[in-house]
Amino acid sequence: MQRILAIAHLTWKSAFRYRLFWVMAALLVAAVAGLPMILKDDGTAEGLTQILLTYTLSAITVLLGIATLWLSCGTLARDVEECQIQVVCTKPIARWQVWLGKLVGILALNAMLLALSGAAVYMMLQWRSQRLPAEQQAKLRSEIFVARAAAKERPADINGIAKQMAAQWLRNWQTNHPSESFTNEDEIRQVSSQILAEVRSEVEEVPSLRTKMWQIYLGSLPERARAQPMQLRVKFHVADPNAVLLDPEATYHLRWRIGATNSPAPKFLDENLPPNSFQEIDIPPFLDANGLLTVICGNDNETSLFFPMEDGFEVLYRESTFGVNFARGLAVILCWLALLSAIGLASASFLSFPVAAFCSLSVLLVGLSSGVLSDVQEQKSIFGYTQEQPGALRKIVDNMTVPVFSAVLKVVNLVQSFSPVDDLSTGHSITWGQLARAAGQIVLLMGGIFAVAGILLFNRRELAAVQPNS
Repeated sequence: MQRILAIAHLTWKSAFRYRLFWVMAALLVAAVAGLPMILKDDGTAEGLTQILLTYTLSAITVLLGIATLWLSCGTLARDVEECQIQVVCTKPIARWQVWLGKLVGILALNAMLLALSGAAVYMMLQWRSQRLPAEQQAKLRSEIFVARAAAKERPADINGIAKQMAAQWLRNWQTNHPSESFTNEDEIRQVSSQILAEVRSEVEEVPSLRTKMWQIYLGSLPERARAQPMQLRVKFHVADPNAVLLDPEATYHLRWRIGATNSPAPKFLDENLPPNSFQEIDIPPFLDANGLLTVICGNDNETSLFFPMEDGFEVLYRESTFGVNFARGLAVILCWLALLSAIGLASASFLSFPVAAFCSLSVLLVGLSSGVLSDVQEQKSIFGYTQEQPGALRKIVDNMTVPVFSAVLKVVNLVQSFSPVDDLSTGHSITWGQLARAAGQIVLLMGGIFAVAGILLFNRRELAAVQPNS
């Protein structure tokens, strides 16, 4: 460990020698102090958090991410190109210790810069919040300056139901056409997609003049959390999207009943809510003896409303304080920076500095292309959806590329499934479990893969073949 820390110390000296630390400190100060001065908030709690949390933390993450790739590629590649690493390797130190020492040094540098910029954001947020009106300050304390965890109803197995319905449809077709063999795989896929969409629509729909019930288990919460007020966080879509286009300011009347079905004194609420946006409704913690929170929504409108399964309905409850939640959010960002450090060092283990930087940025761009990867996986084709029947060449290309895109998407989702900036700006809790999963998936799994690959490549690299620049 002493040898690894010695290399980490040399990495710090290199960052100070190239003045990277001071340049990054100046840029981060400009992002924390300058961005709120350029972009004025509108005097509301939402506007303040948008400027001081969303924009500022996003800018800090981008700046540190770019600097991390540059430093991790440069610190190893330049040491090899300038023949400094050869001197180090003559000492009683293994190459894997050199590699890990540089990783530890970059992580420590990122941790210090992230802690300083995070503390500046936190203090400025506290200072600026005191200038808001009393009503907005109360809203900030109840919705943003908290750590609220979300609980949802156990989702229905729509994929299993859709598969059963699709199998039944195929059996009915074969019964009605006994002399024909059904081999059109594209039509089977299309029918399966239609059945899945119908099942999903039935689960999400609240028909006109009808009701829908959600039951969410909260019995595992501590007694303190169960006794505090909760919020419903809802978002719905209208069956006819043209109605929203014709009247963007339209609202829809919903009746809410909170409490068990046999409760003698349930809570009734009437709300006029806009569609296609998240809305929060304060509710009392009316849990039954089994810890179930029962909520019934009545649709008094002339059109059906649809609550998406992913984020259409959830209950928010207080889990911790904002300060603890903010620190956990910064820890998740540090996990991302650790992965970028491993990617940059792995590239520099066998490439020159310009090529390593280009390779690292290419990997980063692939990670940012999750939307394209999702579209390819959903459409089962890299050519997009067309009405024409695919040719033989297109089928061959899709059969070869779609599985690769799907595999890459699964890897990308391991890293992108955490959103600390969005959670902090909406008052959502980043639990210790989520932080542990982030450390496991981003640092240990993904970062470990790049670390093992980088160490193996660095061990096999012939350093004596590298000539100093003339």
